[in-house]
Amino acid sequence: MRAVVQRVSFARVVVDGRVSGAIDRGLLVLLGVAETDTGAAAEWIADKIATLRIFRDDRGLMNLSLEQAGGAVLLVSQFTLFGDARRGRRPSFASAASGERAQKLFELAGNALERRGLAVAYGVFGADMDVESSNQGPVTILLDSDRTF
Repeated sequence: MRAVVQRVSFARVVVDGRVSGAIDRGLLVLLGVAETDTGAAAEWIADKIATLRIFRDDRGLMNLSLEQAGGAVLLVSQFTLFGDARRGRRPSFASAASGERAQKLFELAGNALERRGLAVAYGVFGADMDVESSNQGPVTILLDSDRTF
């Protein structure tokens, strides 16, 4: 799994003119699922998201996790994180998981975050979404369950 994690002061997803998920302070997470991903990858990425120390402590240092600082997660599926544009001009998405498999693992990651006591809002899986946010900091972190970066 790959995730783009942004610390936000707010984020929301709009589908067909209606807000499907919204949070105030917390993390906007764009999550992509690879064909080779397993439930273990979903658990790993949820743990990393929940415990990533990117919130400021009382001294202004990034020492607090989402669990410690409070806030919520807006989880948005994004298969294009597995777009391979190394050759040609059109990205290949061959390594992205198929819809049904990706949705199952996406939901597993969301459930793992919820089991940790975090509030999780969702985009609409497979929909054409407008994602709006205010990246606070700005802080943006890339995660990969295969640890390629």
